[in-house]
Formats: sequence, structure tokens, C-alpha cells
Amino acid sequence: MLKILAFLFSLLGVFFYPTSADTTYNVVDLGARPDGHTDSTHAFLSAWAKACGSDSPATIYVPPGSFLLGRAFFSGPCKSNKVTLQIDGSLVAPSDYRVLAGSPFWLFFDEVDGFTINGGTIDGQGSSLWKCKADGKKCPDGARSLTIKKSRNIVINRLLLTNGQLFHLVIDGCENVHLEGVNVKTPGDSPNTDGIHVQSSSDVTILGSNIQTGDDCISIGYGATSLWMENNSCGPGHGISIGSLGRVPNEPGVQNVTVTSSTFTGTENGLRIKTFATPHDGFVNEVHFEHATMNNVKNPIIIDQNYCDGGCHGGASGVKISNVTYKDIHGTSATQVAMSFHCSPKNPCKGIILEDIHLSCEGHAAESSCSNAEGIVYGSIEPESCLHA
Repeated sequence: MLKILAFLFSLLGVFFYPTSADTTYNVVDLGARPDGHTDSTHAFLSAWAKACGSDSPATIYVPPGSFLLGRAFFSGPCKSNKVTLQIDGSLVAPSDYRVLAGSPFWLFFDEVDGFTINGGTIDGQGSSLWKCKADGKKCPDGARSLTIKKSRNIVINRLLLTNGQLFHLVIDGCENVHLEGVNVKTPGDSPNTDGIHVQSSSDVTILGSNIQTGDDCISIGYGATSLWMENNSCGPGHGISIGSLGRVPNEPGVQNVTVTSSTFTGTENGLRIKTFATPHDGFVNEVHFEHATMNNVKNPIIIDQNYCDGGCHGGASGVKISNVTYKDIHGTSATQVAMSFHCSPKNPCKGIILEDIHLSCEGHAAESSCSNAEGIVYGSIEPESCLHA
């Protein structure tokens, strides 16, 4: 009942305060200052040490206000399998990108079992790094805003991530992760700012997210299995992408992925699979794209096995793509080619299924384009399929 009341209060804009059932550590009591200028990193690390070392369920409470944090590593394993980070304020990165950008991460949680983040905002303040890159200067790659690694039984609810230097949320090497209402809000011209990235992880669910960013809204990397993504919206951004794959030797494959009830608005891509044209033993198998709405999307449906990022490789992709279903995909394409399947001449795509596809292009008849792609169609297909049996 208390969880239900807390959820209802959050919808009404009422701040949630931890119950007496949990041991609670308020970061302000440990020295944090909600002024957005005082470095509160030590207070947060102290709260984590206490909560992670607790024998009973523990909550780290972040009250309203803005808390400046430098690079922070929150390590497990914890004694308790129920640690909650309740954020009613904002966590803010230093405005000078040089403080963080030399490291791959800003906020890093490692080897935690039974960890929940509720509410709040994580602001990466990445605009100074974006400007450096736009000016053509020699700049670092940047730091990922929030990384969860080698962890299990993770829940993140109603969290807003904004203005990341690089990726906003990374799930890496994790099991049983539930993300709901995790929103991203970053300008469409911000470089390499993927919203949610999942790799080497299994049993990951992403529900009800609204992602506006400058790169992939959701990107799925190697070793991702058993993913369920439902009722998510994307735009601006580069769509929901599997890949890019084939960059790292001996990458494990991607399989059992479902993307359903998604909306794409003004994005570069809709539903995309991308691999480099390099020799490789990787694979993509059992992917289901269902019930998607495209609103003026440049590439609503696309498989690209000659993906170029910093230069084309000129070979043939070794990544094997098979058993990919597109069902009830409808809306408008911003370009004439609404479906594009350009697969590897070495390993043609096999088992592609198209069912009830309705994509139009204003002022032109929509088209499809294929090479090395095998599949079958069911129902009404617009534009006409170019797959061969």
C-alpha cells in the first residue's frame, strides 16, 4: 500500500519521503548542499557506503534542490539486496567538460544486486563538449552520464536524463533490469548522445520512455538477449538501433528482441539494424518489430550491413542476420525509400517477415530497396516488397 501511495503522490507532484521501514540516509545530513555549486560528491559516496553496508533495506534520499557531483564510483556487492536511491532533486555535472570528459563515466554503479532509482533528474551539462566537437577542436569523447555494470535486479523509475556529454544511460553486463518512464531530453544536434544503451545484458525491459536526443534513442549492442521494449517514443534522434555490430572481435550475438508499440517523430531512422562490413562471427536472430508509428521518418525500416562510422571498410559483413519480423508498421517516410534491406553478400539476411506494412511518402510513391535479402510477406504491404524468396 505504501508503494502505491508513493506512486500516486509522485504523479501529483508531491515529494516522496522514505518510510520508516527503511534505514534512510539523507545526503544533506552528510554534508551535501542543494545549491548547484558546492561539490557534494563526498556526501553521496558516504551515503552509499552506509546504505550498501546496511544489513537491512536502505534508502539514500536526495531532497529537492540541485547537487553538484564530480566523478563517482558506487561499488558493490552490498550487504542488503534492497538499496534505493530516491531523488527528489537534480544531480548536476560540472559545467566545464574537462572535469569529466577524460573518463568514460560520470556516475558508475558496479556489481549491485537489488538496486532501485526513483525519480529526479540527472543533468550531464554536456553543451560545452558539444561545442568543442562542433568547432572541430581536439576534444575527448566525453563521459557517459549513468552506467550500471555487472549488476542484477535493477529498477529505474521516472528518471529524467538530460544534456549528456555522451550516452545518457548504459546497461552493461546486467541481468533482470526494469526501466519505466526513463526519459531523455537533449538537443537533436548533440553528438553521440544515445539515450539508453544496452549491451551484454539479459532480461531487460524498457517501458514508457520519451527519448529526445542527438543519436540513437535506444541502442542495442553485442551480447544483448531477451529484451522487451514497449510504448516508447523517439524524436529527435536516430531511432531504435541494433548495432552497430562487427566492430569488436569475438562479439557475442544479439537475440530475442521485441520492440512494440513505438512512435518515431522526425527521426533519422525508425527500426534499424546496422553492422560494419568486416569479417565477423556475430549474429542477430529472433527480432520482432511490431505496431510502430512513423511520423516523417527518413528511414522507417532499415538494415544496413555496410554501416560507415569514420570511413567505410570496403569488405563484406560477417554478421549473420536472420528471423526478423516487421508487423503493423505504418505512417510516413520523409524519403522515397521507406524500406531498405542492404545485407551482406557473404551472409544474406534470411527469414525476414513483412506483415501489414503501410508506409507512404508525401509527393512520391514510396519504394523499397533490397540487396542480398530473403524473406516472405503477409497481408497488405506498402511499398511493395523487394525481398526474394
